[in-house]
Amino acid sequence: MTARPAASGGPTAPLDLSLLPPALRAMDAAALAEQFGTPLFVYDEAEIRRRAQEYVTHFGTDAVAYAGKAFLCGAMVRLVADEGLHLDVATGGELYVALQAGFPASRIVMHGNNKSADELAAALDAGVGRIVVDSHDELDRLEAAATPRVAGGAPLPTVLVRVTPGVEAHTHEFIETGTEASKFGFTVSAGVALAAAIRVAASPVLDFAGLHCHIGSQIERLDAYGRAIEIVMELGAEIERATGQGIRELNLGGGLAARYVAGDPVVTVAEYAAALRAAVTSAAAARGIAEPRLMVEPGRSIVAATAVTLYRVGTVKEIPGIGTYVAVDGGMSDNPRPVLYGAGYEAYLPSRIGEPRPLRCSVVGKHCEQGDVIVTEAQLPEGVAPGDLLATPTTGAYGYSMASNYNKVPRPAVVFLGDSGARLVIRRETLEDLVRLDEG
Repeated sequence: MTARPAASGGPTAPLDLSLLPPALRAMDAAALAEQFGTPLFVYDEAEIRRRAQEYVTHFGTDAVAYAGKAFLCGAMVRLVADEGLHLDVATGGELYVALQAGFPASRIVMHGNNKSADELAAALDAGVGRIVVDSHDELDRLEAAATPRVAGGAPLPTVLVRVTPGVEAHTHEFIETGTEASKFGFTVSAGVALAAAIRVAASPVLDFAGLHCHIGSQIERLDAYGRAIEIVMELGAEIERATGQGIRELNLGGGLAARYVAGDPVVTVAEYAAALRAAVTSAAAARGIAEPRLMVEPGRSIVAATAVTLYRVGTVKEIPGIGTYVAVDGGMSDNPRPVLYGAGYEAYLPSRIGEPRPLRCSVVGKHCEQGDVIVTEAQLPEGVAPGDLLATPTTGAYGYSMASNYNKVPRPAVVFLGDSGARLVIRRETLEDLVRLDEG
């Protein structure tokens, strides 16, 4: 347990409140914990809507698809619909949740690197707006599913070809998806992506709309997008020469970074949009091709900073000469990102949010793994004790959506804070839920 660099403001600085949106700064954490229990995900609903509209402002009303993998439930689907966004789903399960919540299928973008025949059939039957194809095997399945439907009078499904441009995004290797070693998409090198696009363009049962390129997540350096756009637009020019069809759409995925700790840089949506638009405009002009309609798929940068997780401290264990463990009633089952990626977080005590945090410690979970760490090198006020409420900011993305029942721990509840107070959007799992699927 070695100390990380001090948070901005000094080695004992209180939490940087810029990490919290307004409703989460003012929330009554004790009352929420009493009403809903812990662990508990608490979202600032107004902040989610504000961030969604920020994307609409800078990209346009028909150019933003919320990436459902970041956080999805019925209430979130309906919020996305209210704000006029499209919705990116990656599995049949996410598609089902979206449709059950009444989301318009025409505004759904269907992803996935291994879509099954059943998932493709469900997407076609629903009439999803875009299918992003990822392999020739998938194209075989898609054409087989589309052929009888098109023969029966159904419209051709609109298809984007996902390509990997061979660009490093300067992020963790597990969330870097644009290199040639990625499991996603068709590589641009050796003509693989070109062949896939030509196949789709020539298909009598598919409508080739353009290209999709997602280079990774938690990206702080915008220059990586510029390099990817140059490669993808050159591919677009090659496709036009080979088929006579230009790329009408270019979907550049998501990946814009969120601030998890005080020292993380701020990369604004305005800067992001300007960089992408300038690069696409320049690349199209340089190649003499029409500029495609731009689309993006933000997830993390919309919801990550809009939530905190509330925990109850159970044990404080000081190991002489080593450090202090502060154990809480959740852990890797509600936030696996520190274990998966070494992700960093802040921690604070809501009842003492403005106090200095001189105690260097590790905030750990209750699971049977030494690696079950939520904040490896946390700062907390002195005197933290069993029964205290502890919170971690910026847990709105890839926390609940990646939650598990490891060690048979029930998954937490989720509440939205709005003008009318706290609204339960996902109930806490019960012990009965843990055996509900048992058949033996």
